[in-house]
Amino acid sequence: MTTDKQQLAVVTGGAGFVGSHLCERLVKEGYKVISLDNYFTGTTENHVEGVDYREGHTKNISQHITETPDIIFHLGEYSRVAPSLLEPDVVWDLNISGTMAVLEFWRKIGCKLVYAGSSTKFVNDNRAAEIAGRDRAPYNFAKALNSELVHNYGRWYNLPYSIAYFYNVYGPRERAGQYEGAYGTVVETFRQCALSNAPAKINGTGEQTRAFTHVADTVSALVLIAQKGEADEYAISAAEVYSLNQLADLFGLKKEYAPSTKSSRSSVADDTTKLVALGWQQEYKLSEYTKLCLEEK
Repeated sequence: MTTDKQQLAVVTGGAGFVGSHLCERLVKEGYKVISLDNYFTGTTENHVEGVDYREGHTKNISQHITETPDIIFHLGEYSRVAPSLLEPDVVWDLNISGTMAVLEFWRKIGCKLVYAGSSTKFVNDNRAAEIAGRDRAPYNFAKALNSELVHNYGRWYNLPYSIAYFYNVYGPRERAGQYEGAYGTVVETFRQCALSNAPAKINGTGEQTRAFTHVADTVSALVLIAQKGEADEYAISAAEVYSLNQLADLFGLKKEYAPSTKSSRSSVADDTTKLVALGWQQEYKLSEYTKLCLEEK
């Protein structure tokens, strides 16, 4: 850090997968870090040394955070597509009511906000091209709406902010789970299949693609965006794109197919030019990660 004053960072969702890695990195960068998490998917197992952990809902952020932060990283939202179709009320509670309170807290404090948007709003494949990505599921809709709200709060109240879009983040501390039916991520689910010699269960043909991006690359981008980002949007995307069939092959898995779900979709790598201009470079590749996972088997 270039300032003599220790910066205070608040990370919502700091006990989650990406949030815990971000907290760890921020501590190393010299920040004082407060995590606010309701432990809906976060866990105390993700706690890292040097972070002040506070348990609570983001809609009560002003009660839990009485300090004046220099930066807010808002990652603490519902973050799965398929399950959101089964529990839209939970999505509304966490991603609408919760985020609205965070935005009001931000407006009162006047610090910089980095919002973790969702790349799902950009999805537009041939399966249902007439349906915009943002309208495929409650999760997509809420995240797209929140991105627009962040932009407008920045404009309405002259507040500093940036929006980061994640692309299928993978790495240590991921949650496993039945793919497209729980809160787990597909890379960790397939890794667990490899460890237990179980087949990969895939909804659809398996040709749907993802730009899988390592959590360390994602966190490096978030720190840069916090320090140098403008009132703009930044895609945090790996350059390589893999189908789910290719992902299963990287783990050496047999495949079992099931019908497509409403949330089955493809996504592609996004343009990271603006992020690279801040000094970001991709350092990790999925093929290297899966190779290391198999070596540890």
